[in-house]
Amino acid sequence: MDFDVNTLRAMATVLSFITFIGIVAWAYSRRNAADFEEAARLPFEQD
Repeated sequence: MDFDVNTLRAMATVLSFITFIGIVAWAYSRRNAADFEEAARLPFEQD
C-alpha cells in the first residue's frame, strides 16, 4: 500500500472527526449531566 500526503490527510480528517464525535457524545451523556450543572452554577455562587 502506497501512502502519499493525500492519504495521510484523509486519515487525519477521519481521525479528527471520530474524536469530535466522541467528545460530543461524552459532553451530552446523562452520566455527566450533574457535574456540568454544578459547574454551570459556579459563577453565580456567593462567598
